[in-house]
Amino acid sequence: MQEFMKNVTVFDHPLIAHKITMLRDVNTNTKQFREIVSEVAMLMGYEAFRDIKTKEIEVQAPLSKVMSPVVDEQIAIIPILRAGLGMVDGLTALFPSAKIGHIGLYRDEETLEPREYYCKLPMDAVDGQAIIVDPALATGGSAAAAISFVKERGFKNIKFLAMIASPEGIKRVYEAHPDVKIYVACYADAPLNEKGYIISAFGDAGDRIFGTK
Repeated sequence: MQEFMKNVTVFDHPLIAHKITMLRDVNTNTKQFREIVSEVAMLMGYEAFRDIKTKEIEVQAPLSKVMSPVVDEQIAIIPILRAGLGMVDGLTALFPSAKIGHIGLYRDEETLEPREYYCKLPMDAVDGQAIIVDPALATGGSAAAAISFVKERGFKNIKFLAMIASPEGIKRVYEAHPDVKIYVACYADAPLNEKGYIISAFGDAGDRIFGTK
């Protein structure tokens, strides 16, 4: 295994693979695409939330009082605008009390480097987990920049979720942030085109989620 892959969890499940195929299909319409993105995010959330802290509390069950676990950690879900918004509903379906932050980035079409235009984070969750989400991890520029912005604001326990990722993107994030765990629904070992898109992915996820071109 290559060094830059050591912090990466690639999901190996037939339902996720099936849904990724539907996202790739140009015949998948906006409504379907948006729903599938949310579904895949929810499936990914089960693994991403695996190490969330819990505590035991006493509850009255129908037949007796029992000690049972409840979540005891703040979670901040932070989509990279716009496309990351499509993953929020799936994750909050699992964890409705999660706080939501937003990071606005756009990519310079000439340099392909990210530019920040907005960042608003739930600072009361700074001691918990920050889960940054974006459907595609292609060049890795936006992901690495977003993680830096989150760290600069005091978050330390950070994860990154992407539905599809390239080796270049994963490597760039690992080199900039070797402490961050990456969760990927599909590893696309395919080249990037001249605009920095993964050629085997689903195009511009933001356009397909929101029906814009």
